[in-house]
Amino acid sequence: MIRILATAFAALAGLAFGSFLNVCLSRWPGDESIIRPRSHCRSCGRTLAWWENVPLLSWLALRGRCRTCKAWIGWRYPLVEMALGGLWAFIAWRFLDWPTLSALPEPALLRESARTIGQAAFCWFLVALAALDAEYLWLPDRLTWPGMAIGFIYSIIPLPFGGTLAIFSFGHNVHLQAAIASLMSILAAAGLILLIRWIYKLIRKREGIGLGDAKLMAMLAAWLGLEGALLSFFLGVALGSVVALIVLALPATRADSEEWALQRLPLGAFLGIGGIVSVLWGQPIIAAYLRWSGF
Repeated sequence: MIRILATAFAALAGLAFGSFLNVCLSRWPGDESIIRPRSHCRSCGRTLAWWENVPLLSWLALRGRCRTCKAWIGWRYPLVEMALGGLWAFIAWRFLDWPTLSALPEPALLRESARTIGQAAFCWFLVALAALDAEYLWLPDRLTWPGMAIGFIYSIIPLPFGGTLAIFSFGHNVHLQAAIASLMSILAAAGLILLIRWIYKLIRKREGIGLGDAKLMAMLAAWLGLEGALLSFFLGVALGSVVALIVLALPATRADSEEWALQRLPLGAFLGIGGIVSVLWGQPIIAAYLRWSGF
């Protein structure tokens, strides 16, 4: 019963933080304050009543339109709130496995609690970056750099998400090991994107991947280690390839091949989705791959 109630509370908290994130996503691109003015319709400017700010339910009650001017609010609002609510509920449910928790010694329980809080925060960053890149093709420094720094701090906790120390190992001080390993993972992950960016520019004579994608990969490596970041990258590229093929198959796209060649896809959004999969299921996926490959 406690597990159900705690999971429900995590879901409600996720919805609330998702609603706040929607305010940020609407105002950051225009460099507006996220504090003032109060929540208002982006079309007619009317200040919203309290019941129009209830996460998810208000959007459903209003059928996705402003009560006054009937302007379309957009699918991003409920999707972001549902994504965070669902992710936080899943993270809480998995953490609150009482037989497993009761068997853990106190230091391990503290580490597991810190990891769970970190996973929730990391998912908030990933949903924010994925939404911004999908809507504006923008991965702002105000998210990538702090996300990278917080991830690095978490990496000093021994094996917060697993995997980093499996590749790099230095000395006998666990915290120093984790810090050096995290820094090398960050540099390697960012270097991968920069290398691909350089090769693309060398061949196509124009920019193909932004520096924001390199910073996002570095952030993924800070939280997940190099293995987790690479898994996120491959998942993101695979998902992006599927989306590109679907877009290419559309009749309107086939009719204008020149426009398709210049169209940009939000790599950061796909990397963010890959990062979420890696947070939730990265360790078993990597373990299964290593068994299959014979390592």
